[in-house]
Amino acid sequence: MIGQRIVHYRMKNNMSILELAQKTGISTSHLKKIEEDKYSYPSVQKLEQIANVLNIPVQLLLGPQTSQEKETELDDVWIEVVKEAMESGVSKEQFKAFIENKKRERDDE
Repeated sequence: MIGQRIVHYRMKNNMSILELAQKTGISTSHLKKIEEDKYSYPSVQKLEQIANVLNIPVQLLLGPQTSQEKETELDDVWIEVVKEAMESGVSKEQFKAFIENKKRERDDE
């Protein structure tokens, strides 16, 4: 659960795992394991480092989700779609233009 929250807030900050690793000083492989919830209880020190870089209180990573968090949470499929788009070189502007086109198509129907 903590790992999913880290991914959620990392994505909200448009940050790659490599960038988070560089800014926290935590290795990419270790961060990946934390994000995949391979560690039941990551160290509080590491969570504080991550929260600082993500500019959020550490409690957001530890505590129960609020209803607002649940509504805005990216599920695993969306996270993969965003990762694929980022890795394929699709810019934010291109992705937004695609969404706007889909909205217009839907409105025209």
